Amino acid sequence: MASKFAIIACPHEATTSYGQGTKAGPAAILKALPYVENFDEELGREMVAKGSLEILKSVTVTSLGSRVARLLKEEKIPVILGGEHSITPIAVKAFAGRYKNLSVLQLDAHADLRDSYKGKKNSHACALRRVLEICPAVQVGIRSLSIEEWEWAKKTGQIDKIHFAEKLELVDKIEHQLRKDVYITIDVDVFDPAVIPATGTPEPGGLFWYEVLDILKGVCATKNVVGFDVVELSPRRGDIASDFTAAKLVYKLIGFLSK
Repeated sequence: MASKFAIIACPHEATTSYGQGTKAGPAAILKALPYVENFDEELGREMVAKGSLEILKSVTVTSLGSRVARLLKEEKIPVILGGEHSITPIAVKAFAGRYKNLSVLQLDAHADLRDSYKGKKNSHACALRRVLEICPAVQVGIRSLSIEEWEWAKKTGQIDKIHFAEKLELVDKIEHQLRKDVYITIDVDVFDPAVIPATGTPEPGGLFWYEVLDILKGVCATKNVVGFDVVELSPRRGDIASDFTAAKLVYKLIGFLSK
């Protein structure tokens, strides 16, 4: 059986602004993956069918785009483990080259809509601004942004596609704003710090496990999800729960995408 999913680790870290350690995130997730129980009681089956998932060698940020493009040509679903959020626009550009009707679903605490941050336009704080130069995006779980981001979002109309954590819209409204083909990017700080504390810039008031799963399940059921990433895990000594939760999130999303 040819693999349907391919995991690519991209342990890139260059622009983190508060806590560091995202470069160790992919390895921590991969270490935890073998210990995630594959059977899922909600789905009533195994999340990852035998032979459907392969784990590839890690890549640098400079080779990520070409690696993703190659996997898409092979008709696989890339699963990218970061690393900081600045890797997402690179991946999205590769997906947009194949899917002309692409949109992005961002689950994140931060809007990431700055045009530049500390003189860098490719900062993790600018990830979705760069994505929006490629294709539309819907932002979910947001609860932190600057006044400049707020004003830019209102000026451009992006504010209508920002679903703030404290005013989370029904899943069907989120789905309605997305195009047919969807790439999902998950910054683990979308979760409340009680769920995943191991991230560089934790924000209070985040989403909880089943809230995130309900969103992902709904989108996977109604859209053509072509790939996803999980980024910004910063492993901490003594906190294996965060690593395991991120790993289980990867398995759950693969399960939702496995027909």
